Amino acid sequence: MKVDLYDTTLRDGMQGIEVSFTLTDKIQIAKALDDIGFDYIEGGFPYSNEKEAAFFEAIKKENLSHAKVAAFGSTMAPGGKAETDPALNAMVKTEMPAITIVGKSSKAHVEKVIHTTIEENLRMIVKSIEFCKKHTDEVFLDLEHFFDGYKSDPEFVLDILRAGTAAGADALILCDTNGGTLPGEVMDIIGGLPQNELAAIGVHFHDDCGTAVANSICSIDRGAVHIQGTINGWGERCGNANLCSIAPNIAFKTEYEVNIAPKLNELTPLSRFVSEKANIIPNKRAPYVGEAAFSHKAGQHADVIIKAAELMEHLPGSAIGNERRILISELAGKSTIVKKLDKYGKYDKKSPEVKAIIGELKNKENAGYEYEAAEASFELLVLKELGLYKQITELNNYHLESFKTGGFESKTIGRVFLEVDGKRVMGAGNDIGPVGTLDKALRDALLPFHPFISKISLVDYKVRVLNPEKASAAKVRVFITSSDHEHTWDTVGVSENIVEASWEALIDSFDYYYNRYLNEK
Repeated sequence: MKVDLYDTTLRDGMQGIEVSFTLTDKIQIAKALDDIGFDYIEGGFPYSNEKEAAFFEAIKKENLSHAKVAAFGSTMAPGGKAETDPALNAMVKTEMPAITIVGKSSKAHVEKVIHTTIEENLRMIVKSIEFCKKHTDEVFLDLEHFFDGYKSDPEFVLDILRAGTAAGADALILCDTNGGTLPGEVMDIIGGLPQNELAAIGVHFHDDCGTAVANSICSIDRGAVHIQGTINGWGERCGNANLCSIAPNIAFKTEYEVNIAPKLNELTPLSRFVSEKANIIPNKRAPYVGEAAFSHKAGQHADVIIKAAELMEHLPGSAIGNERRILISELAGKSTIVKKLDKYGKYDKKSPEVKAIIGELKNKENAGYEYEAAEASFELLVLKELGLYKQITELNNYHLESFKTGGFESKTIGRVFLEVDGKRVMGAGNDIGPVGTLDKALRDALLPFHPFISKISLVDYKVRVLNPEKASAAKVRVFITSSDHEHTWDTVGVSENIVEASWEALIDSFDYYYNRYLNEK
């Protein structure tokens, strides 16, 4: 059985906290969703604002290869006519191959929210479907609050399902709008529907109970053939069903078919691409696509991975475009270090290089460094011990000056004096704080020599005080996360001076990319 995957990141996903996309972002994300093989892309609510409507005009020019774009909107208003309803006409005007209409399927919402009768609500749904079917290929009926409505009055909801089917809906989307339904209830309710009398069944789950993915998979076992969700599980409140978990679960863990299956090795880059567009740091602990999904820390676990990876992982990370990470910490054994050195040559546990790296690792960790969350800095430590390290620049000195005037924001200006390729250079920058200022000054100095620097963005900055009992003399550990919009990497710096620790993590970030860039060349 084939299951259609319907992405609503560009509409429902944007209702999530801190999620926002420009029109250009939406077009680029839609193209990425199409490239990987999603069946439907919900583009937004064209009646809501000009930007939403503009998306549909722009997407017509993109010639998507597989996905069908759906316009979203509500049924006609109570007491009105479908032919003159502005929301319906806005959807029809988009000329998209699919339209998704949301209708009330909870008696309480009909009476208390839209203040109409049961009969009028049914008429609104039927006439809206019939009108849209005249103007597009497919019409989906999103049954808002379906599960809550069914639990309170099954016959009321069954009347809507039958009426929607008779009106020509191509799929009936059962929505858990409040996100409060558990898998057992989902299976009982969907399994009890007279599906032989109805249009195809789809589902749309919110994650307020943390069960949206499980509910989606359970629904397929009870006959659903259309699954809605978002990339990274973004959405209103706690989010929507996460397609980055649903898609590989279906493809790798069930007998059902999804069109995305041949390109699931592009799923992790897609997840991170969408995060970059929203300027949101990717969830490291996300199933399948998170950095931690295939990470191993303890020496014993890492040893098993080296000998028989399938005994410690439910599938290879490469299957969804992720990668295995052997984390470096005081728990790591010699086998872990040896594995890390594979790409640099033949080494074993007795190799002097391995002993030197372990010794330096212990010294650094005793000084407060932590490498399990800063693999890029550890990579530089390895390169230095192996004699393969290439320094991007050498610092002579930097100068920072912070000031504040009246009620205005504080400002920091700074200059860095470096040696690059044997030449003395200076870079200048200004920002609110010293770290941003150092970042800008460093870029100013290095960019003429290394244009690839423009690809790098500083996306996260964390500080931890290691010995707070020493008050202002305490040592701090700084982590910096950087990205080139395809990969992310983490670096660490430690010092009693927060600016010095920040500089160390910052220069490591550029150094790491510089060494990787040269190796790729």
